[in-house]
Amino acid sequence: MDVARGPEVIRRKRIKRVIYGTIVIVVVGLITVALSRMQPAAPTVERGTVWVDTVRRGPMVRQVRGLGTLVPKEIRWIPATTQGRVERRLAQQGDVVTPDTVLLDLSNPDVQQAAVESENQLKAAEAQLANLRIQLANNLLAQQAAAAGVQADYSQAKLQAESDALLAHQGLIGELTMKLSKVRADSLAQRNEIEQKRLASLADSIKAQLTVQQAEIDRLRALHRLRQNQVLSLQVLAGVKGVLQQVAVEVGQQVGPGTNLARVSDPTNLKAELRIAETQAKDILLNQKATIDTRNGIIPGHVVRIDPAAQNGTVAVDVELDAELPRGARPDLSVDGTIELERLDNVLYVGRPAFGQENMTVGLFKLLANGDAIRTNVKLGRSSVNTVEILEGLGEGDQVVLSDMSAQDAFDRIRIR
Repeated sequence: MDVARGPEVIRRKRIKRVIYGTIVIVVVGLITVALSRMQPAAPTVERGTVWVDTVRRGPMVRQVRGLGTLVPKEIRWIPATTQGRVERRLAQQGDVVTPDTVLLDLSNPDVQQAAVESENQLKAAEAQLANLRIQLANNLLAQQAAAAGVQADYSQAKLQAESDALLAHQGLIGELTMKLSKVRADSLAQRNEIEQKRLASLADSIKAQLTVQQAEIDRLRALHRLRQNQVLSLQVLAGVKGVLQQVAVEVGQQVGPGTNLARVSDPTNLKAELRIAETQAKDILLNQKATIDTRNGIIPGHVVRIDPAAQNGTVAVDVELDAELPRGARPDLSVDGTIELERLDNVLYVGRPAFGQENMTVGLFKLLANGDAIRTNVKLGRSSVNTVEILEGLGEGDQVVLSDMSAQDAFDRIRIR
């Protein structure tokens, strides 16, 4: 038979329940606080998926690298010197040409007609010069004859005056006769002087007239030579020895003076034109050593030109090749160039990380002995193509992860397995 519980028993049970509930609440709270203070578990990264390098101390060669092409040192663009129509194309791209190789035939009837007219004008001017020479020679002969006649009369009158003066002194003739002879001799002397001056003036006049006519002939001859050259230029010549790289016009096309018709270059005399990122080009100087990889051999060289302006984020750098080109090297061949900036002695360096430029601080994961890696702030110095100088944050022998770890930006510790 059931026995009724007293009030004391019920009270003790209630007290136990309160105590047990309080204990559970306290324990749950402590567990919650402990869990909230625990750090999240470090993510695991496969070692084979990351690039790990060791910090080293020693000499470091600073280099910059860029892609580029082989280009001819001398490129000759052949322009049209006169207007014309392209009639024939006599050479194709890649043909070996000499200075006398005909590349194109042009036509222009106006140029040919102008050449014929200039030739006729030149011949007419030359005929006029020949006729003028004959006329002036005749005039000169006539003046010389007149001067000679006056000089003869003067000589005779002079002798007569001298004879009459002697006879008059002896009293054989009258004084009037002597004076008349002297007057006649003086008059002929003046005429002789005038005729001699006229003769000299005529000679100068002949020379001036012939000079004027000769100048006109020279002008027409130069014009005719220009017209002939224009006719000859209708046959477009290569002008230099090399390879025809490009023909910029088509048959039937009208071209004007100055239009580029073709391009010829020497394929054996090439240089490398590299495109270097503008952030890396600031330390490039003239005559720095360089190597050019043509995919068929590596050629040494040196920097000969640095473009003062950047285009599309890159700077053009020309490299003179110091050795013979390998077989297969030709203009526009893609190459890979490396320029040596300087050699650093006894510096701390490591492989270049995926992110981070020189002279800045980056966070890298440094490997620990237990296999974990912790994020470490590393100050970078001068950089090269594959290496970078370490200024602060790492020591010799430290191993760091250089791969892109942006997926673990939320963690300061990772596990390398």
